Amino acid sequence: MKRLLPVFLFTVIALNAKSQTAPYDTTNHPQLISKQFSFTEGASVDKKGNVFFTDQPNNKIWEYDTSGNLSLFMDSTGRSNGMYFDHKGNLVTCADEHEQLWSISPGKKVKILLKDYQGHMLNGPNDIWIDNKGGIYLTDPYYQRPWWTRTKSDLDGEKVYYLPKGKDQPFIVDADLKKPNGIVGTPDGKYLYVADIADNKTYKYVINKDGTLSDRKLFTAMGSDGMTLDADGNVYLTGKGVTIFNPEGNKIGHIDIPEPWTANLCFGGKNKDVLFITASKAIYVVKMNVKGVE
Repeated sequence: MKRLLPVFLFTVIALNAKSQTAPYDTTNHPQLISKQFSFTEGASVDKKGNVFFTDQPNNKIWEYDTSGNLSLFMDSTGRSNGMYFDHKGNLVTCADEHEQLWSISPGKKVKILLKDYQGHMLNGPNDIWIDNKGGIYLTDPYYQRPWWTRTKSDLDGEKVYYLPKGKDQPFIVDADLKKPNGIVGTPDGKYLYVADIADNKTYKYVINKDGTLSDRKLFTAMGSDGMTLDADGNVYLTGKGVTIFNPEGNKIGHIDIPEPWTANLCFGGKNKDVLFITASKAIYVVKMNVKGVE
């Protein structure tokens, strides 16, 4: 038995390694699409695979469609930052010019979903994820903006909130983070990932039926700006390029982006197998071996 054990272990490891699909071909380098912006953020994909993103300093939302065409979708966007499509095709945005959440219809009609928290200004909604019930999880860090007249927070911390569908007030789901930023949930609605960018950590939570969170666990000792998932459950974190972790929190890949900062990303394209990346003044795409789930 002692002689057979090492051979058995090697066989199991080899099978496991063989069965795991590499998310991307390392010889397939990121392709620069455009470098005409001031700072790109908020990558979000619609049902058809068209990608929308923000140029927050210029107060614009752009579209990169499945045919590779780049066009301006909307001007005067409330200084939108993070974004996510709801189930009806509306683009929900973190409009931090006045610390609000907006819903923008395909016809570009704006509805304000959230104006304050218990009469106090939010810090500045940064990133969101929408669950299967239409509820919105949002991170609310404080980043001083040049378009604000205030110079300090109106709240007692930087927290994660949940806004139930149809409600105008959110409730706190985690108040014990330094600066929550990137956020994404699993398509089955069971788990939520939140990055604490100031503490250089990303956490995984269990999502309860009432929208509250429980069983917080450290996923990896790395923070992130924007985040996304692929169909294999791998988690994509941003900052210095794109770092990929498997569902167990082990690093399995890194995509280098030749820009000072990588802010956000999502899977787009007709087959949802093109990783779209916002990075400083630029946007990039990378063909992947896996598909996105958003």
